[in-house]
Amino acid sequence: MTDEPFETTENARRDRREHGGAPRNPDDDELARRTEEERVEAGVDAYDPDDVPPATDAPVPTDLRDTEEYQESEAELRREESEGEIYPLTDRHPFPPSHYDRS
Repeated sequence: MTDEPFETTENARRDRREHGGAPRNPDDDELARRTEEERVEAGVDAYDPDDVPPATDAPVPTDLRDTEEYQESEAELRREESEGEIYPLTDRHPFPPSHYDRS
């Protein structure tokens, strides 16, 4: 047996009306928290799962076409195409348009 003092976060004050044994209504949540803390300190578990933050805050959209950025870029492409700034590559226009004519 060691002579080192035992460290605990538990409140040592007890009600004198109770006997010296275990309390009548133990706090199961506190017991589970302390047990997991001891398992991590002993190296049985790598980490306490209750201390890990969630992986993401908001769900990631499944379809990128529903995002605002995609909608804005599609609108810009439609505008440029309607004004003749961009056009599909064909035999007549084999290269992408250049905007050197703008000053």
